[in-house]
Amino acid sequence: MSLQTHLNQLTRKHEALEREIQEAIHRPSANDLHIAELKRRKLHLKDEINRLQDTAGTLH
Repeated sequence: MSLQTHLNQLTRKHEALEREIQEAIHRPSANDLHIAELKRRKLHLKDEINRLQDTAGTLH
């Protein structure tokens, strides 16, 4: 798998988590712990995306 393909997959997962977070926030029965976990996962993905982009930048 190429680096760009991997970045694209991570970006799609990040966007999907954002949608899931927004849906969870707007649910009347929103579970704060679940939302916090989703946000933690989203942040982890963002950190991974940034790390890979930095790595890709040093390769060029």
